[in-house]
Amino acid sequence: MNTAPRPDRPGFAVPDDLDPLTRHPKAVAPGAQIRMHNPMCLGCGEDAPRGLHLVVRAGEGFSVETEMDVEPWMEGGPGVIHGGVLSTAFDEVMGTAPLLVGPSAVTVHLEVDFLAPVPVGSRLQLTARLLGRQRRKIYVEATAHIGDPDSPVAVGHSIFVTINPREHFAEHVDNSQMAEEYKQRLARP
Repeated sequence: MNTAPRPDRPGFAVPDDLDPLTRHPKAVAPGAQIRMHNPMCLGCGEDAPRGLHLVVRAGEGFSVETEMDVEPWMEGGPGVIHGGVLSTAFDEVMGTAPLLVGPSAVTVHLEVDFLAPVPVGSRLQLTARLLGRQRRKIYVEATAHIGDPDSPVAVGHSIFVTINPREHFAEHVDNSQMAEEYKQRLARP
């Protein structure tokens, strides 16, 4: 996959001087599920009433993968997935990949190129791969296909920035459906 800067893609360019990637000592083994970060998360939360409920697993090296059944409620155009739903799935799978190398990170740039319609009723397979990092920035690419990895239906690119979750989310905890639980977590030393 070509990740060189392009005039039509000004937001995503992988720098030449990337820091070496090292798998975090607490990262799960290939094949293991990567823990969800919030039970109410739209992408992976098991308690999210209208969520995708994605289960992301660590792959080999610096990759992660998941599968998603394209259900009727995900319809955009007649008989095909809504682009926003597919973008959410990309954000989830790419956002999980940084956990292989370190602490929490949040999306600062996300782009998805839709290459072919994704029919309702299909099973979508998504794989994300870390391209590298530069200080706090982590560069990720992903592909989605329906059964044939050589025929992607969409590709995505993103940049994540590592954060201190206590500081980053502190002023927003009251908005959470789990506000009381998160306040207790933030109060712990």
